Amino acid sequence: MTEQALCNAMRLHGDTVYRLALCRMQNTADAEDVYQDVFLRLFQQAADWDGEHTKAWLIRATLNRCADLHRFRLRRPVLALEDIPDAAQSGDPRGVELWDAVARLPEKLRTAVHLHYAEGYSTEEIAALLGVPATTVRTRLHRARHQLKDLLGGNENGE
Repeated sequence: MTEQALCNAMRLHGDTVYRLALCRMQNTADAEDVYQDVFLRLFQQAADWDGEHTKAWLIRATLNRCADLHRFRLRRPVLALEDIPDAAQSGDPRGVELWDAVARLPEKLRTAVHLHYAEGYSTEEIAALLGVPATTVRTRLHRARHQLKDLLGGNENGE
């Protein structure tokens, strides 16, 4: 991969890689390590892919690297998702509260929520990225919504 192609990939997809890494690792130091490792691996690749193939590869590589770090490092203190750039940019306190609650979800549910709601992927696309059936992704999203409802003190009317 050329330096120009790497710069373009970092400009176009760097935020996605960082936010996903931060969502999975829940601290900035590990998220930055994942970001650096993923783009270093991309630079070492010989092929120049088009935008969507590059983005899919980067997301898969990010998920893999996060899993590697989880296996080999002790977890550090949790970082609230409100600290993610652009995640709570609106300043809406309800949005901050929501992303704080998302940060307390189990990792599999948190990842599905992030990819679906923050990154805009469909359940089928998430399934392909995670290597699980689409029904599993839908189940994770369903469970996440119920847990968020409990965490946020929602009632039966959806308030």
